[in-house]
Amino acid sequence: MLAAILPLVLLAAGPAAAQSRREMQMMADIRMLQEQTQQLQQQLQAALDGLAAQLKAISSRVDEQAAATRRSFADQKLAVDQFGTDLRVVRERIDESNVRITSLSQEVEALRLAMSDLRTAALVPVDPNAPPSDVQAPLTPAPPITMAPGMSPQRLFNTALADFTAGQWTLCIEGFNTYLKSFSRTDAADDAQWYIGDCYYSDGKFAEAIDAYNRVIVSYPKGDRVPDAYYKLGLALTSQKQADRAREAWETLVREFPDSDMARLAKQRLDSMPPATKPPGR
Repeated sequence: MLAAILPLVLLAAGPAAAQSRREMQMMADIRMLQEQTQQLQQQLQAALDGLAAQLKAISSRVDEQAAATRRSFADQKLAVDQFGTDLRVVRERIDESNVRITSLSQEVEALRLAMSDLRTAALVPVDPNAPPSDVQAPLTPAPPITMAPGMSPQRLFNTALADFTAGQWTLCIEGFNTYLKSFSRTDAADDAQWYIGDCYYSDGKFAEAIDAYNRVIVSYPKGDRVPDAYYKLGLALTSQKQADRAREAWETLVREFPDSDMARLAKQRLDSMPPATKPPGR
């Protein structure tokens, strides 16, 4: 009986032992996977820490580079600003030098003209009808040319202009007339002649102003004061009740200098004038 039961027990215990071995193997495999997973997590964390450190270092270098770039831009801007300041100073000095050169050129031209006049008038001419045997009188110098002693063209002009600004019409006219006697070929000669007309106009001497403005137009046709002279000529003629001549002056101004400010003012004057009167018989 026992002999019959023992094989049955052994047969029943065999599968249970096999199942237990499989479970133990599975548990061992699970523990191995857990250990590998833990190792992978540790490696991943180490890699993340290393990456974070590298990113921090890169960010620090980028910040340093950005700061260096900003400093460089600031230095460049400062250098550009300083260059602009230096350039402006140089331009101002060049302008001052040009003004001085212009003034010196005017003085040299004036002195050249004065020397030419002095050479022309230096000797008294000998009578060509005098007998050859006559003893000729010694040559005597002619009277000197009238000039403002010690006065440069610019200083003489500025003095007369100061009199104009102060309303000293008589002194202004004398000053600019003196300027024109000595420096009639300078670039400012047309300005001097125009100021003479304006002094007369401001003093209410319209006939003299008309003559002075006409001198600007005739004597200095290429000067920049011609449009001003035409306009003020029209005003002076209007004050003299010569509307037709004033209209003619303004029409000439509009025709010859259409883009000037004076032409626009003249056009306004023409638009406000009554129609021109036609001569009888026409």
